[in-house]
Amino acid sequence: MIAVLQRVSEACVRVDGEVIGQIGAGLLVLLCAEKGDTDAVSDKMLAKMLKLRIFSDEAGKMNRSVQDVGGGLLVVSQFTLAADVAGGNRPSFTQAAAPEEGRRLYEHFVAQAQKAHHLVQTGRFAADMKVALVNDGPITIPMRMSA
Repeated sequence: MIAVLQRVSEACVRVDGEVIGQIGAGLLVLLCAEKGDTDAVSDKMLAKMLKLRIFSDEAGKMNRSVQDVGGGLLVVSQFTLAADVAGGNRPSFTQAAAPEEGRRLYEHFVAQAQKAHHLVQTGRFAADMKVALVNDGPITIPMRMSA
């Protein structure tokens, strides 16, 4: 499973011009399920993500997690994170999970996040989404988890 975390002061996602997910300060999570990913991999990634100390403490050091600061999560599916550009000019997405399994794993991740965290907003799986954000820092963290 691949994720790109962006520490944001605000973020939102629109579908057909309508805001469907929005947070203030917190994490924008771009999430991609890959072939072979499992619920356990998803759970492991979420646990790590919620505890990553990438928010500033009172001394200005990155020493607090999204949970510590009470920030939100905006989780957006993005299969293009599995892109392989080694073979030419058109990316290959063969390592991305099949759409049905990708949706299942995305929905599992979101359900577990909603159980573990107070504010979770989402995009819409497989929709044409417009994502707007104000990256705070900027802080952008790529993550990859496997079994």
